[in-house]
Amino acid sequence: MKRAVFPGSFDPITLGHYDIIERGLGLFDEVIIAIGINADKKYMFSLEDRKRFIEEAFGKDQKIKVMTYSGLTIDFCKEQNAAFILRGLRNPADFEFEKAIAHTNRKLSEIETVFLLTSSGKSYISSSIVRDVIRNNGDYTSLVPDTVRI
Repeated sequence: MKRAVFPGSFDPITLGHYDIIERGLGLFDEVIIAIGINADKKYMFSLEDRKRFIEEAFGKDQKIKVMTYSGLTIDFCKEQNAAFILRGLRNPADFEFEKAIAHTNRKLSEIETVFLLTSSGKSYISSSIVRDVIRNNGDYTSLVPDTVRI
């Protein structure tokens, strides 16, 4: 079974994330959406809300699991018998950042990172932009799946 982990904080999940996950389903037998827990980070949405947004967005799709983890992503991948990490790229800055992480992960493990380019119509969307729109009472609904509601 080809299993991939798609890690992130998903604070909140965006249509960019959704795009990568949907397209990843065509490449892998299973995609684990792994919500990372970082005690030093301040989140807008609770872990429970972030998990619920994702679970509701993908319904009962048997090829998707939603899990939480802390620590190194490669350790979580090993625990889940996942040979791949799935990552989305929006721009060259994302690539440079993700490339360094992918090289480190490859050095520390046998896990391969697979990059997908975000669809052009969604490449400008980021969770930080969505949070800023929400904080300023803007209409965020065109940036996130319908399940993300305040």
